[in-house]
Amino acid sequence: MALMQCNFYSEVLGLSTSMNVIIPQETHTQIGMEGHAASGKHPVLYLLHGLSDDHTIWLRRTSIERYAAAYGLAIVMPNVHRSFYTDMQQGGKYFTFVSEELPRLAESFFNLSNRREDRFVAGLSMGGYGALKLGMSLPERYAAAASLSGATDITSMYTRSDEDYEAEVQRIFGSPEEARGSNNDLFHLAQNLASTKDTAALPQLYQCCGTEDFLYEDNIRFRDHMRELDIPLTYEEEPGEHEWGYWDTKIQRVLEWLPLSR
Repeated sequence: MALMQCNFYSEVLGLSTSMNVIIPQETHTQIGMEGHAASGKHPVLYLLHGLSDDHTIWLRRTSIERYAAAYGLAIVMPNVHRSFYTDMQQGGKYFTFVSEELPRLAESFFNLSNRREDRFVAGLSMGGYGALKLGMSLPERYAAAASLSGATDITSMYTRSDEDYEAEVQRIFGSPEEARGSNNDLFHLAQNLASTKDTAALPQLYQCCGTEDFLYEDNIRFRDHMRELDIPLTYEEEPGEHEWGYWDTKIQRVLEWLPLSR
């Protein structure tokens, strides 16, 4: 695998930003692992970070480079700060950035496929929210979306006891009334997705959460909502908290689950 930190300018955000990118490399003489790379353009997983982290965190806390080597899968890890992958009420247009500009630039910089069947998105916590938001908002662009311990219910964020956090949520999403039922509300996006008659047009969806995670109840509500709407969802839970030991294990499961052409 080739690992690159890419510093570039975003026209959408009006600032310089960064992404880390892992590119498949065919290898046979590395000690302890082999790398695989198909001919042609690489399938790609956009892998999203959580609220307190940045584009470096998946490399620092997991062995994602080693895990991805066996799949011939490129990994793009962008930096979005504390934006919730959203066109913020007061701040940058991070959903436009991550949904429009980032894939276009990444595909121009690197040998990445732009075909729906080769494009996937996953993330943890805030990034789990972002992954589901991208997959359900743009099902024509993503073959699969995976949430690990995702912040699946943004309306619950307004009821936290931390006033500073509640103020931050309002700067991102606006008032609770503005957030509920908007295109930032995963429950609303799921209802839109349920109206799709062609099931082949739906992305494959994966959700997991540890039973001791503080976001567990939010995840249960979202899982049940998806079941009520009869939207196919792979849901898994087991003992676990909101921590990297859990995510390091579950990202391996996500890579196994992805509908990669082999």
